[in-house]
Amino acid sequence: MIRDTIKQTQIDAMKGGDKERLAAVRLILAKLKDRDIELRTASQKPEDDALVIETLQKMAKQRRESITMYVDGGREELAEQERKELKVIEEFLPRQMSQEETCAAIEAIKTELGAQSVKDMGRVMAELKARHGTVLDMSAASRLVKESLS
Repeated sequence: MIRDTIKQTQIDAMKGGDKERLAAVRLILAKLKDRDIELRTASQKPEDDALVIETLQKMAKQRRESITMYVDGGREELAEQERKELKVIEEFLPRQMSQEETCAAIEAIKTELGAQSVKDMGRVMAELKARHGTVLDMSAASRLVKESLS
């Protein structure tokens, strides 16, 4: 399980004295604990690895957005801190699909659903997320789906 790997990484970082890595791993564990608390009252709980991957993807997206804002604002030192955290977060994510693989998946789904215009974008995105959500950057995929349906 991914959660166990993250906890082991925390222990290794503590033993190795790697303070930056330890801080990033603690951020991940804190976010996972928040998600666990949110789901206590949920009637349907997702499988643990899916929950962890979803949480990590959200954290990675937040870091990428922050990096862009910091670079645009001339705050390179803050952007560098976000890059370090992003690197640690990405270690626990499954390998993401390449742009070519994403385009191939989009084309297959378009053909299967008979999607031809931007009106069909919602159906294509829903199917894409259902099939490949854990290994796909959905914001990049959204852009690619829109381009292919235009």
